[in-house]
Amino acid sequence: MTAASPRPRRKQPADLRSQRWFAPDDLRSFGHRSRLRQMGYSAEEAEGRPVIAILNSWSDLSQCHTHFPQRVAEVKRGVWQAGGFPVEIPVLALSEMFMKPTTMLYRNLLALEVEEVLRCHPVDGAVLMGGCDKTVPGLLMGAITADLPAIFMPAGPMLAGRYRDQRLGSGTDVWKFWAQRQAGCLEDCVFRQLEEGIARSPGTCMTMGTASTMAAVTEALGMMLPGASTIPAVHSAHSRMAAACGRRAVDMVWEDLRPSTILSPRSFDNALVADLALCGSTNAIVHLLALAGRAGVPLSLDRFDELSRQVPVLANLRPAGEFLMEDFHDAGGLPALLERIRHLLAVECPTVNGRTLGENIAGAESIDDRVILPLDRPLSSAGGTCVLRGSLAPDGCVIKPTAAEPRLVKHTGRAFVFDGYADLKKRLDDPALGITADDILVLRYAGPLGAPGMPEWGMLPIPKRLLEQGVRDMVRISDARMSGTSYGTCVLHVAPEAAAGGPLALVRDGDRIALDVEGRRIDLLVDEAELARRRAEWRPPPPRAERGYTRLFLDETTQADQGCDFRFLHRGPPGTEPEIH
Repeated sequence: MTAASPRPRRKQPADLRSQRWFAPDDLRSFGHRSRLRQMGYSAEEAEGRPVIAILNSWSDLSQCHTHFPQRVAEVKRGVWQAGGFPVEIPVLALSEMFMKPTTMLYRNLLALEVEEVLRCHPVDGAVLMGGCDKTVPGLLMGAITADLPAIFMPAGPMLAGRYRDQRLGSGTDVWKFWAQRQAGCLEDCVFRQLEEGIARSPGTCMTMGTASTMAAVTEALGMMLPGASTIPAVHSAHSRMAAACGRRAVDMVWEDLRPSTILSPRSFDNALVADLALCGSTNAIVHLLALAGRAGVPLSLDRFDELSRQVPVLANLRPAGEFLMEDFHDAGGLPALLERIRHLLAVECPTVNGRTLGENIAGAESIDDRVILPLDRPLSSAGGTCVLRGSLAPDGCVIKPTAAEPRLVKHTGRAFVFDGYADLKKRLDDPALGITADDILVLRYAGPLGAPGMPEWGMLPIPKRLLEQGVRDMVRISDARMSGTSYGTCVLHVAPEAAAGGPLALVRDGDRIALDVEGRRIDLLVDEAELARRRAEWRPPPPRAERGYTRLFLDETTQADQGCDFRFLHRGPPGTEPEIH
């Protein structure tokens, strides 16, 4: 919707969904109104106003969201200012660091909870509060399906870390210093000082990891206020943004501005373009596939690869580049980057503030060309993330070549295979294996069904003996994911996964594997007759759970190339409105 477009009829108080609970002159509504009085609300506060659900994914173990109690108060302030009625509703907190085997196992559970929370309560719209990696797609997936007016309030990145005179980026620098420690080049006391200085404030990782990528993708989709995705968590601007989200959520209800009116194939292309220009996390691919499935938008790995050949990497941010999220924000943030690649965007797409993406980024200026690179000197001319196919991954896999050593993006080597992370940890450093820097490490049974949940095991560690020799990268292949803060020549999300009977299950030690990123190929160099013999001998592993949520996950989750969503929650009309009895 442009500023000049005719405005739809604004809702009236009688049109509000919440009034089905509160307005009728009957016994049930008497009960609803009386319980509001029980909580201390007067008729003037609660009746005839848009009820805004503030879905708060905070907990005492959600490290990225420790500032959310204060932000809830600020969102509420904005809702009250705009004439709405705010209600905080806690939802599942997905703590990336503490939940095992992985928060990815529970992303779909959060999505299911959000959908049902919005459906069953007397609410007219929602502010979605999240930031930690799987929280963002989980909240969005549920809100898309519920299709009530919704706006996303991001947690924001934490402050830059510090060790002596070095600025630290969480995740990325951890892997670097851990490799040095394993190689015997770093004292224990130094490592403890790094531990104390690498995460110094509330907020998400301050590198272009999954959290920062998903925040930017959400802004590019149109589900977030312009410029909000990069505001550091502890800046006063973040508090002001929280209040602005509350105010805007009320207006969105009156305007009936829903996810279904914002999300389209073109808006998803905008999200992909933003992801690629940022050299964003490979995890964004899985999440965007799931979001598109919820929105009924056709999206495949092929579209990612098509755009990856066209979009330059302009964000000079770790792990692929040099700078951190504070620098990106100060340089102009996502609007400045998007304005620089305006010619690649569908600028007519609507956004949650009622303006188009093009209007939101118009005139946005890059303050620092070292951070947001000019078009004539990109970090990479294309290929922030590439999709590979071949005999090892017939349904596709992904790699971030900008995070790899150039010598390895076309490589053929001997496979060493590990069946799960426990096997990897047990045997990787065994000198008797004879692993060399030219070999290829293969981890399998680490995908959606095999792990279960597709943990971030895809940045396989390098054998200690090789680290001591100065080796810092090898080709590594898995059906797992890896942290968006990671780097290295890591081929990820191999589909079908080994536990589903994909070719990865047939690889044996000593097999030759050929990687060709430019040719978009990943091939197992074993003749078909031998593979057929191995396939006949292969038996699927036993289920990783017999009951509960994990069993539901195993029974219903799609493969990585389809977003790892529940089959029964893919595109369909929102559930029927609850009967009020």
